[in-house]
Amino acid sequence: MLTLTENAQTAIKTLTSEAGLPEDGGVRIAMADGGSELQMALSPEPAAGDQVIDTDGARVFVAEETAPMLDAQELDATETEQGTGFSLRKQV
Repeated sequence: MLTLTENAQTAIKTLTSEAGLPEDGGVRIAMADGGSELQMALSPEPAAGDQVIDTDGARVFVAEETAPMLDAQELDATETEQGTGFSLRKQV
């Protein structure tokens, strides 16, 4: 199952709060159109079939078809000049 670092948790809670999403909103990770890369977007609720990961109030919705690919991954976040950047890495 996808896990979140403390940085990712903070970033997700900040982004969803600033966007005015409902308390059960979060970010959704799914394959972009064309199926060659992952896409992350704010979402007020999970889509049908989504895996819901809630870590201390930071909610991530993983699309059903994407979940197996993210099974042993960790989501991290860093601040860049362009804003918040997210990255995935293998869990150790």
